[in-house]
Amino acid sequence: MSSEKGNVSRTRPQRYQNARAFRNDKYDSSARRKKINAKLHDGVCQHCKGILEWRVKFSKYKLLSKPKKCVKCLQKTVKDPYHIVCRPCAGKLEVCAKCGKEEEIVIPIDKGQDRTESVTMKNGQESSGLEDELDFDTNFSSTDSDEDSDVLEERFKSMNFERTEI
Repeated sequence: MSSEKGNVSRTRPQRYQNARAFRNDKYDSSARRKKINAKLHDGVCQHCKGILEWRVKFSKYKLLSKPKKCVKCLQKTVKDPYHIVCRPCAGKLEVCAKCGKEEEIVIPIDKGQDRTESVTMKNGQESSGLEDELDFDTNFSSTDSDEDSDVLEERFKSMNFERTEI
């Protein structure tokens, strides 16, 4: 049998080859899938980063429904899936947030900014911080006339942005 332990001498090539590579967003074009595909894996070592990217690539990456407990500070502050150390502890101790080892961190965590924390708006609703990640720089004062800027401002205010729980 070709799969038994120690058998490394395969005599024939692979029987079936895929014509096209797997695409995780081919049939799933939801906001959740787009958010997962756009996620930046920071605060982890090279090995763990490869694991997380593989999970994203083959639709195995699942988001957390509620925060997990950090193994360093024992608080429920771990908001990233598959991580065991919260972002503040990982940044302070300079350890990988996924495996907890003192490996070289590929993309360091921004100590001053926590992207995953929810932002409380004026009316008391919580947002997931999606507006902060979007680069929406609109300069209303640069239009030709004040009339056009007023129309654009009114249109922007009348837009209804609805939140869906992911």
